[in-house]
Amino acid sequence: MFSTADWDEPYWTNKQHTASLLAQRGWRVLYIESVGFRSPKVGSGRDWSRLWRRLWRGLQSLVLGPPKRAPNIWVLSPLMIPAKHHLPFVRSLNQALLRWSVTRFARKNRYRAPVVWTYHPYMLDAIASLDRGPFVYHCVDDIGAIPGVDVEMFNDAQRALLARCDAVFTTATALKDQCLPYNRNTWFFGNVVDAEHFGEALNEGELPPELASIPEPRLVYHGVLSDFKVDFKLLAEVARARPEWQCIIIGEQREGQRSELLAELARLPNVHLLGYRSYQDLPRYLRGMHVGVLPTLLNDYTRSMFPMKFYEYLAAGLPVVSTPLDFTRDPQPELEVAGESGAFVAAIERQLARGKMTRTEALAAVGDNTWGRRLDKMLNIALGVAGQDRAGTARVADETHRGESAR
Repeated sequence: MFSTADWDEPYWTNKQHTASLLAQRGWRVLYIESVGFRSPKVGSGRDWSRLWRRLWRGLQSLVLGPPKRAPNIWVLSPLMIPAKHHLPFVRSLNQALLRWSVTRFARKNRYRAPVVWTYHPYMLDAIASLDRGPFVYHCVDDIGAIPGVDVEMFNDAQRALLARCDAVFTTATALKDQCLPYNRNTWFFGNVVDAEHFGEALNEGELPPELASIPEPRLVYHGVLSDFKVDFKLLAEVARARPEWQCIIIGEQREGQRSELLAELARLPNVHLLGYRSYQDLPRYLRGMHVGVLPTLLNDYTRSMFPMKFYEYLAAGLPVVSTPLDFTRDPQPELEVAGESGAFVAAIERQLARGKMTRTEALAAVGDNTWGRRLDKMLNIALGVAGQDRAGTARVADETHRGESAR
């Protein structure tokens, strides 16, 4: 599994959750951490600090092999030159190091025709000599739109990947539209949730003390506080418009960021920045909330996002208000969509008036949008298409696709 995220990042995404679920089902997973998509900023101490940590782990992986970090999961930190990715010599050297590490691990652990599952296209050379099985591209982000990424180089690499893989899965219809012309076996499966875990928010229980001391009603946003993903200005306008509402923000700024807009937001008396809280603790905090908000800043990168928080909020019984992202095009009774601050405030008022969902309503809202059900569908398609019975698999896949479209 070629990831775009390090294994031990505090905010788990599709990559770590999918790897963990596969491992729980008995698959042996080599999780390969991010190869990096942009050069480090010259003045960013945090960028360089992270690179030194990666260099040390990369040397350890190169000499000792990838360490086992969880049952059935080994984590490879690629040893790579961190800058000048556009130079052919640098690309060739990085891919040669990655190819040697992957091939050595596969041989040592007797992998026979392993599934290759990637979240980015910068790994084709690394599997060039691998006797592989099905090849999956799980496209969950528009990486080419991330600030600092070489767009032309990424688009060329992605087209090459799409031409070679057996199945493509996307988490947004915009990403599906981007991939489908280059691979006809492209499918849309939106983000999902561990409904049992976040459903714990619906159980009776005490609130964390720092939350219990904050008056109601409480609005919540949780996640990475990224200045190119979160509309801090919109949140500030909402907080000023309704000083009786309490805005609870759970999360930290991304590496190297110091946003003045976030600092301004934090100075408002009805805004409460609680900092990072672990995945395990989130249901305890969501238990005390009334509306989940997705104030996503609209730009080329975010428009195709399908925030994992959406179903996490629903599973916790919270109605949702979001800015108009791609996934909001399909009307849902638990979702209000609004762009500018006045409409966003009015949407929150409507969700507060409707109230939190019951357990039955929350389960119905989540439906089969769970990690297990989505993985079942993906494996059914990926393993079938690469197998011998292509006609039979196509029939099953077509039924799955129709069901997704109907839902």
